Amino acid sequence: MQKRFDTRVMMEIAVAAALSLILGMLRIYRMPYGGSVTLEMVPIFVVSLRHGMRSGAWSGLILGLLKLLLDAYIIHPVQLVMDYPLPYAVLGIAGLFAQQPIVGVILATAARYVVHVLAGVVFWGSYAPEGTSPWIYSLGYNASYLVPNAILASLVIWLLMKSPLLKSNNRNR
Repeated sequence: MQKRFDTRVMMEIAVAAALSLILGMLRIYRMPYGGSVTLEMVPIFVVSLRHGMRSGAWSGLILGLLKLLLDAYIIHPVQLVMDYPLPYAVLGIAGLFAQQPIVGVILATAARYVVHVLAGVVFWGSYAPEGTSPWIYSLGYNASYLVPNAILASLVIWLLMKSPLLKSNNRNR
């Protein structure tokens, strides 16, 4: 039987989603067709590493829904899911690697990358330059901002690893 979220964990999930939304607005670089280099994934990773995958996934899902409400470009219901709630919810995967946080950050970002690449091929492939495979275009386009995001998030999580922020005895896995 899974343990229910307590009020403190629910508040951390909500605060992390809100902080992620704000950090996502502070862009280091913005791509022309969506995607930015930001620190928005860090609060989701902190919740995931403190409380496990389930809590991180909820925090990411809430972030994705907030982004959907505030700045969405929708062409299809499946695209809506693949561009907004799903790629942020999969960041909760980091919670499976609480003992190896950097591995968790890299694998969770890789999962987000897979979701964005698939959405890119299916829904945005027409933006690929003439003669370029939609797969190659989507792989390159999404890597151009997600690799720097993974590096930045890994650096911040590495700096936080010794702090009390990433220590929790209450893991909801």
